[in-house]
Amino acid sequence: MLIDPFRRHITYLRLSVTDRCNLRCRYCMPEHGVAKLDHNDILTYEEFLRVVTAAASEGMTKIRLTGGEPLVRRGLPDFIREIVSIPGILDLRLTTNGVLLAGQASELLTAGIKRVNISLDSLNRETFRQITGRDEFESVWRGIQKALETGFDKVKVNVVIIRGTNDHELMSFARLIENLPIELRFIEFMPLGRVDFWSRERVVSVQEIKDRIRPLGELISKSHLDSDGPARVYTLPGAVGTLGFISPVTDHFCETCNRLRLTADGKLRLCLLSNREMDLRGPLRDGATIEELKGLLKEAVNNKPGRHLLDQDAHSADSRGMSLIGG
Repeated sequence: MLIDPFRRHITYLRLSVTDRCNLRCRYCMPEHGVAKLDHNDILTYEEFLRVVTAAASEGMTKIRLTGGEPLVRRGLPDFIREIVSIPGILDLRLTTNGVLLAGQASELLTAGIKRVNISLDSLNRETFRQITGRDEFESVWRGIQKALETGFDKVKVNVVIIRGTNDHELMSFARLIENLPIELRFIEFMPLGRVDFWSRERVVSVQEIKDRIRPLGELISKSHLDSDGPARVYTLPGAVGTLGFISPVTDHFCETCNRLRLTADGKLRLCLLSNREMDLRGPLRDGATIEELKGLLKEAVNNKPGRHLLDQDAHSADSRGMSLIGG
């Protein structure tokens, strides 16, 4: 078991399989995008699998595939099948922007994905286009519907709430759970990617979100499960779905953080909101054995920070952005 200096059991690894993305979300990257990594700088699937094998042998059981947008990388279903064949991996999930999901959902489930998180920051086509830079709302909505039809264990819809951009849609989003068996997750706006766009004035706190959706009824707390991650989960009277609230800015959950992130270019990131990373690509390409990779994972965990420092410095987060870090 990997245990850090703060007695947290590190059991969860997020893999950013590509830096490419088919959206241009204004809080993540500029319209023209960011400089793409050279193809040779991105880890191969075989390199990712070696890291997962080492991680699983040290007690990591949960893997999430992210990007960029993971569904733009070719060969993903075969990669998924390889991951689920690794002894010790019990839980494999995917985070996607949903644009390509409708056409791939069935194959993803068959390959081994159990749960999907889909990003959707507006229910209005024009607002969606303004946020993402692309007119793809209908594609994402079809992806959500297809995910529900396909039969994943759970479908979560992630909404980053930004004051003056989409906070007027809070009630509309919350009402989705009345008839859809999803977990609708409200996420506070974090200073990642385009930090010039982020400001504390644009952050809508979880407490404010709860207050503003209160007319829909009393929030009924659900028992917290490890699978909920950092979300505090509730439901509403008569609803078939649930609401999750994630508060990295106003009420951090660092004391329960159990994850590491591996970026597309092979950097092991110790905290989402910190610049501290360890290079694994070099050792992988120098022929590091599984035992040597296990040693590097232990070293990384021993250096995992106790908490982020956003309350001291909003720019402590990496300016590379989520498309390069992995969502």
